[in-house]
Amino acid sequence: MVEVRATSGKQRAARQNSAGTRVKKLATKVVRRLRADYPEAPCALVHDSPFQLLIATILSAQCTDERVNLVTRELFKKYKTPRDFAVAPLRQIERSIQSTGFFRNKAKNIKACSRALVDQYAGRVPPDMESLVALAGVGRKTANVVLGTAFGQAEGVVVDTHVGRISRRLGLTQHRDAVKVEQDLMKILPQSEWIDFSHRMIHHGRAICAARRPRCEDCSMQKFCPRIGVGD
Repeated sequence: MVEVRATSGKQRAARQNSAGTRVKKLATKVVRRLRADYPEAPCALVHDSPFQLLIATILSAQCTDERVNLVTRELFKKYKTPRDFAVAPLRQIERSIQSTGFFRNKAKNIKACSRALVDQYAGRVPPDMESLVALAGVGRKTANVVLGTAFGQAEGVVVDTHVGRISRRLGLTQHRDAVKVEQDLMKILPQSEWIDFSHRMIHHGRAICAARRPRCEDCSMQKFCPRIGVGD
């Protein structure tokens, strides 16, 4: 009985290793295709500084990047520094960002975040994960966006709705929770690809792999994509 159990354990480990190898090979193909299709894949949020990117990313929760860019075009003319947001009346900030949705909570977080930047960091955005996630309205996704795009630091993989959806369709992950998806992607992607991978997946999600009607016939990955969940 002990011998059978030991053999079963070895077989499970072998299957897991084989599955892990297959997913890594698949991830390599995905990275190559994305790099070829979207060699230049800038951040979709328009910004001129780490602080502007931070605010734009906070606003992007449950909101399209297009809408955020429309709002920040005027917002950053009115509020140029963390101090400007910190001293502004909350209702005034709310009115400026109302069209992004959940505006009351976002305004409160932006004001508190800006106050912390003024009081603790001399008005500068701290370039480390621990400090960023301690700011109001900043989770790991927002911190990853700022660290990767503004500071060139690959601390993790940004997982938005596009990245999560396409990763599941490709079979790179089975999870829906963004944190678990990120953990899976970090295991199978080279760290040097973490930043650009997310930007390219977002561009791919908009151009080809849409949520409701993906254009699989036009996708460069159609030969190896299992299309998990497509058509369900």
